[in-house]
Amino acid sequence: MYQDFLMIRLRAILLIIVASSVVQAQSVNRASVTDTPALVAFAWPDGTLNFAAPAPPPDMTTNVPLPRMSPELALTAFQQRAERQAQSLAGYSAATMIRAELPDSAQRGEYELERHFVAPHSLTFKTVHYTGDSFVKTNVIARLLQSEVEHVQKGDPGATALRFENYKFSYKGTTQVGGRILHVYQVKPRKKRVGLFKGHVYLDALSGSLVRAEGRVVKSPSLFVKKIDFVQEYEDVNGFTLPVHMHSEAKATLVGRTVVDVVNRDYQPLPGRVESAAVSGSR
Repeated sequence: MYQDFLMIRLRAILLIIVASSVVQAQSVNRASVTDTPALVAFAWPDGTLNFAAPAPPPDMTTNVPLPRMSPELALTAFQQRAERQAQSLAGYSAATMIRAELPDSAQRGEYELERHFVAPHSLTFKTVHYTGDSFVKTNVIARLLQSEVEHVQKGDPGATALRFENYKFSYKGTTQVGGRILHVYQVKPRKKRVGLFKGHVYLDALSGSLVRAEGRVVKSPSLFVKKIDFVQEYEDVNGFTLPVHMHSEAKATLVGRTVVDVVNRDYQPLPGRVESAAVSGSR
């Protein structure tokens, strides 16, 4: 009852303030009918008048910083952004650089490609240039690309998305990265499924945009690969949140420790409905 009374009083006060502001604005508008600036006259001791120039108008272009979101609001904003992107991103193209290293055998390789994605189930790569050991190209990078293509073609994006249905979120505080204030959440998968991880996600405290995800994959996609740890960074490109860098380390039965870095740049997002993109892509 007290809270209802308080809200009614606050609404009444707000209406009074708004009404007073409107009346004041109308009176100001009536007072400034003419465009001729008013001159202010000052009388000197000898009786002569001195006309002062009118004061310059106030600067109304000051940028007001966005307010910091609460942890709950930032998480809700992130979920809403992800849902909008799933519906509105028809595809994209990007330049991809993959660097892979096998420290135990001192082998490495660097693969430059063009990446083309059409929602929801089409991902292709075009080779640009490769340098390094052929074993790394065939047994590490090529298998990584094939696994990614198969995941897009056959997988369900919703089954591995950062959603409340798949993860439990626990707030852990704030941190600063590159001058940005980020909310930090610990995430734990609700099921042990391929593509899910246990770790942390970082959201921009002003927009709720995903900035970083890090942790360990809870279920390996292969019996020969274990303990996959990763850090993935994101950036906003034309309103879409897209991965720009991933660093991962894994232990494989046959080749030992594997270190992979994937860098995506020069994104060209294609806005549009997912359904329309799928239909046009099948023609």
